[in-house]
Amino acid sequence: MTTETYRDAWGIPHLRATSARELARAQGRVTAVDRAWQLEVERHRARGTSASFLGTSALSWDVFARRARLDDTARRCFSALERRDPETADWVRAYVEGVNAGLPEGAARTPEFARVGLAPGRWEPWTPLGVWLGTHILFAGFPAKLWREEAIRHLGPDAVGLFATDGPGTAGSNGWLLAGTRTTTGRPLLAGDPHRFLEEPGVYQQIRLSCPEFDVIGLAVPGVPGMAHFAHTGPVAWSITNAMADYQDLYRERLRRTGAGVEALSPEGVWQRALRCVEVVEVAGEGAVEIEVIETERGPVIVGGPEGLGGLEGTRVPSGRTDEVPPTAIALRYPPRVTEDLGFSALLPLLRARTVADVDHALDAWTEPVNVVQAADTTGAVLHRIAGRVPIRPRTNRLRLVPAWEKGHEWQGWHTPPYAPVDNGIAVMANQRGLATPLGIEFAPPHRANRIRTLLDQRPTWSATDVPAIHTDTHLASAEPLLTHLAELKTLTPEATRLRERLLSWNRHMDADSKEAAVYAALRTAVVRRLAAHPAFADLTEPPAYPEVLLPWMSLTARIGFALEHLLNAQELYGIDRRETVRAALEEIAAAPPATPWSDTHRVAPWRALSEGPYTEPGLAGDHDCVNCTTAVPGITDLAARGPAARYVWDLDDRENSRWIVPFGADGVPGSPHHRDQLPFWLGGDLAQVVTDWTRLTLEHTDIPEEAHA
Repeated sequence: MTTETYRDAWGIPHLRATSARELARAQGRVTAVDRAWQLEVERHRARGTSASFLGTSALSWDVFARRARLDDTARRCFSALERRDPETADWVRAYVEGVNAGLPEGAARTPEFARVGLAPGRWEPWTPLGVWLGTHILFAGFPAKLWREEAIRHLGPDAVGLFATDGPGTAGSNGWLLAGTRTTTGRPLLAGDPHRFLEEPGVYQQIRLSCPEFDVIGLAVPGVPGMAHFAHTGPVAWSITNAMADYQDLYRERLRRTGAGVEALSPEGVWQRALRCVEVVEVAGEGAVEIEVIETERGPVIVGGPEGLGGLEGTRVPSGRTDEVPPTAIALRYPPRVTEDLGFSALLPLLRARTVADVDHALDAWTEPVNVVQAADTTGAVLHRIAGRVPIRPRTNRLRLVPAWEKGHEWQGWHTPPYAPVDNGIAVMANQRGLATPLGIEFAPPHRANRIRTLLDQRPTWSATDVPAIHTDTHLASAEPLLTHLAELKTLTPEATRLRERLLSWNRHMDADSKEAAVYAALRTAVVRRLAAHPAFADLTEPPAYPEVLLPWMSLTARIGFALEHLLNAQELYGIDRRETVRAALEEIAAAPPATPWSDTHRVAPWRALSEGPYTEPGLAGDHDCVNCTTAVPGITDLAARGPAARYVWDLDDRENSRWIVPFGADGVPGSPHHRDQLPFWLGGDLAQVVTDWTRLTLEHTDIPEEAHA
């Protein structure tokens, strides 16, 4: 059997093979050649071994990965996959074979390996499952429950609603579906952009997979076979956004140490033996750290232990009455750990899909992350549904930490995924309340979704070439509350009066070249910082002693920044004079207003596994609540660490009229021709046209297995 690797003008791999299994092997090989460093970083992160070459900066993640038992969960899920779905398990094995075959070549061309003295390791059959789990374990935002717990403790239950918004670290996306009645061709269009942490190389890999069974273009997650999130098979296409569902629980645990190990207090009032082991995390330049891994009947303990919560509550477990035993640890319960299923059985059926019904059926096997899905096919059929597993349990579980020693917090089965109609030929998904409302607590503000629908309603029909204008829209509806307070101010200095008039006449677009947008952002930052410094929030300024990897969710300043419009609109805010806060902030900025445009401070800030010397990334348009969602953290930084990790338009009339782009490029090797060649297009809102004509591609590699020569 032969496999062929072609490249288009952007260096995007187009793979052709004689079977689905050989195609998976080719996908693994080409990914290892293009993204060897990225793959090895993700493999080590999934195993909790990345600090062994990245140093102390990676230690907190490694400890979390070990304590959450990510690698063990991946192993269990793969073993279960072999029993339940041997074809998919073998397909995943083939991908891993390809990775192992391509890693030596990929590592040899990637300078990061030499910088840290790392040799590429060996991938195991379950490694792709570990990569998927490590990439998405924080998607449901379970650390937000830790924040809510602190906010309720210090401010009362009303704080949940005041601070409820798309918080730091949460992934989002835009997506919209146009039925044939709303397009110029009479066939559907899908478009959107996933919002994730901007990483170099990117979190999505443009790729084409072709064999006698299927021919699919789309965006793959490096390290995982197939294309789970965004793809076009020719007859059918699909895309997703984060449903913002809550499907992970945190339990307060009461643990005690005995001569035989560790015990946890059960809801029945019985001390039960907990699973316990000791693991060693190697840290480059620092030696090794020994950690205790504990798992109760609820799940792995991610915070604390028998001796206490690291200064949060209780330090020693008293003997005697069990009702006097304080909580000493926090355990995480997440679906794959319970079900031994990561949803990989959906991946091959998705590639083979020819109709919306095929996509719908494939997604019945989906597990996590829980997504809103849109799909359309060439017959005009459309789909708008939730895919993934959300446990049925009391609302308290979804809201905050719950006591493991009390009854009534158990999981009682799974929610039936909801569906929604496509109204007036349009469906919009942007992490807002709607289809997934019964499944979550916090959702994104409605601004992006409302703006997309407003723009779509401005034309009766759309073409694939029209749609990219929506991707880059910069209108900021969330500016309204702050500007309203500004309009009501009186008795200002002349400088503040002039600045206020500038902002009130501003068009509310966060354009890259807009000085008014820069002034607004500076004012917003000043307001956020003043609110964060108010004595009413003093108890929340110092986050509890949680692991460092969870602290972004505990930042008071970030929480205020993302919830600012709620806080400014609330009838009362803990006695804070918000009008006076805005006045003081305006006077502060008026004394030295920004003289440069928004893009001067609002710049791309991609994550890199290895820190580099000072560098200046290009400036951006957009903001967190714009359709062009380039997320800064108000009050902390104007730099954008999150944003569109890809943009796409899937045309069901003509697949070659589809378009896509990623922030950097197809190749993960710094300095290579295709490492950053897409960046100018991404910055400008342009998309590259999809190419599927094999005669327009360049043959790069042909692989004929040795047995074929024989």
